[in-house]
Amino acid sequence: MLDDFLWNMTGYIPKHQVNPHGDGIVPFVAERIFQLEPEPPAVDSLNEYILSALREKNLLYFSFFLHHYETQLNKRIKGFLGVDGGDPYDTDRFLDIKLSCREQMLQKLMDYTPAKGAEYATYIYPFIWDSMLRFRMGEEKWSVSSLTNYKMVRSMAWLYHNTKDAVNQFSKKYNCDLALAEEYLKVVRGIRNQQPFYITDEDGEETGEDIALDDSWNYTDILWNGIQAEKVQRAFEKLNYREQTLLEKRLAICMTCGRVGSWKNRPTFEELAIMFEGSTASGAERAYRKAVDKLTELLVAEGALHAVRLKQKTKTKRKKKIAAAIYEYQADCDGEWGEISVDFENGTAEIIRLADWDTIKTNWFAKEAIRYILSLSPDALTNYFFFFQAEDGIRYSDM
Repeated sequence: MLDDFLWNMTGYIPKHQVNPHGDGIVPFVAERIFQLEPEPPAVDSLNEYILSALREKNLLYFSFFLHHYETQLNKRIKGFLGVDGGDPYDTDRFLDIKLSCREQMLQKLMDYTPAKGAEYATYIYPFIWDSMLRFRMGEEKWSVSSLTNYKMVRSMAWLYHNTKDAVNQFSKKYNCDLALAEEYLKVVRGIRNQQPFYITDEDGEETGEDIALDDSWNYTDILWNGIQAEKVQRAFEKLNYREQTLLEKRLAICMTCGRVGSWKNRPTFEELAIMFEGSTASGAERAYRKAVDKLTELLVAEGALHAVRLKQKTKTKRKKKIAAAIYEYQADCDGEWGEISVDFENGTAEIIRLADWDTIKTNWFAKEAIRYILSLSPDALTNYFFFFQAEDGIRYSDM
């Protein structure tokens, strides 16, 4: 039992302060809450930390494990958030899920049996998924009696979306009668009228597809989430034929009829290159991204959304990592660029100079730029172009 364990952190402190100024946790820190100072002692395998925790009944070693496992855990949570229909940059929600996962990992530590041959990271993998799924289950507008039933509803949803005989397939999979399978199908269809319903694939990972609707949804409801269709259409018609085709093929949409296809079946850049003879995969990708940027500029001109361009001006490295940087930003694709100074080590930022068209009182564009910069790895951010709506949150597109 955990009651028999100590959690003696003598000699170690959190590397990053969670809330130093009382203004909420920033993404940079949320992704590093398990990091320790000084660095935990090196081991050949992370499982050595777990074995030491069990042997010495001291959860200090569990903290050592989390210190090194945190990057992998962040990746799984981001993947989960990125397809669930919410804001993937919601720091509070990210942290809530992360702490739920840690609690599950801690509870399951007591059930881990090293003699069975699996390392703890392998053993805990499905339980982390269950923890995220349980968190999601608590957010749904509809309810089920257990996590098992929740998974079965989602399984039926996947079958309903991907097969022609969902009821029989479900009956075979769960060895249940057809009447029960029909009941689950009714539940899935009923959810359609309550909220988007995101599902798992056959391997249990989420696909990010809303299966409660058929494939004739209006593209604006999915891709633009509230942007007026007329403005999107006007902007789209200003693109040339090649740009229109690239966007329609790659985004699996038809701008004429509004039909949206499955992203699973959208063409790769290699396939797009074949469609445009003489092009390469990298050439097709560059052309696609230019088309996205051009459409974004046109939508800004239509007043359908706002956009910010970012350029890394200078950077300072410590221990081969970017510790600080200065970025230029441009509001709504026009006017003089402003400047932002970012301290990645402390997760803070300062506005050096406002860009033209930025709001003097609220610094709206600069604050959105800072929020975005701190949500990414500093090594990944050099030149970016992201767009957003004030009411609906942020949507991002790299250059």
